[in-house]
Amino acid sequence: MAIKASELIINPDGSIYHLNLRPEHIAPTVITVGDPDRVDVVTKYFDTIEFKTRKREFHTQTGTLNGKRLSVVSTGIGTDNIDIVLNELDALVNINFETREVNPSPTSLDIVRIGTSGSIQADIPVDSFLLSEYAVGFDSLLHFYKSDHVLDVSISEALVKHLNWHKSKSTPYVVSGSSALLDRLTSKKTHIGFTATNVGFYGPQGRVLRLAVQDSELNDKLASFNHQGLKVTNMEMETAGIYGLAALLGHKALSLNAIIANRPLGEFSKYPKKITEALIRYTLEKLTQ
Repeated sequence: MAIKASELIINPDGSIYHLNLRPEHIAPTVITVGDPDRVDVVTKYFDTIEFKTRKREFHTQTGTLNGKRLSVVSTGIGTDNIDIVLNELDALVNINFETREVNPSPTSLDIVRIGTSGSIQADIPVDSFLLSEYAVGFDSLLHFYKSDHVLDVSISEALVKHLNWHKSKSTPYVVSGSSALLDRLTSKKTHIGFTATNVGFYGPQGRVLRLAVQDSELNDKLASFNHQGLKVTNMEMETAGIYGLAALLGHKALSLNAIIANRPLGEFSKYPKKITEALIRYTLEKLTQ
């Protein structure tokens, strides 16, 4: 059955609504970054660049490095943007734009996030690399989809109990990243983590400027969580949404973080751009070697 024009919005030039991409513009491996300006920081290492486009916070470039075709897409901040990016990336490879019908044989993308994050464990130092084996979403994105089959309910239930989770907040959901990508991108240079994806940067991550937070002990409780050896390691704002939608849509996803802050020690990297660029080089080497 054809998907209605109101549901799959295609621009007059044949590109998908927000990302401004046509199916031929996207590579099988997609690197996502939050900052639109970081796209250039990644693609400056490419051997060739075949396509560029930019619309709102969504900046995409596709090219090759060491003979491998890659796309770099900026998502902006938050899982609301992740909902747009993941669904539109999937549509580009799994829906026929002419007939508006789902392709009979699905295509699976490799989606690798390169981002920055703050650790909540004292032993994960500033200027280190962290790969997220699991992510917990404190937003409600996955609950709008039929997603129970991709969620780790035992971990989320343990978290809710440990945190004494407030009844008015969205139920946390836990999703794992791709084990295949984790194996491929892990090395002696990386920490393996369990990432908390928050709905904001200030109150939701325990930062107090002029507004009091509902639970002033939330970060300490997150840091002390231990479920069969699994500890929450860091905070950011996209990973759980990427993992959840990738799992539902049949794509492989992994999130890599440059740790630029250590919350319990109160430390912030002296050279955040330098460590982020080092993570970019590391990721590109691992993806194209």
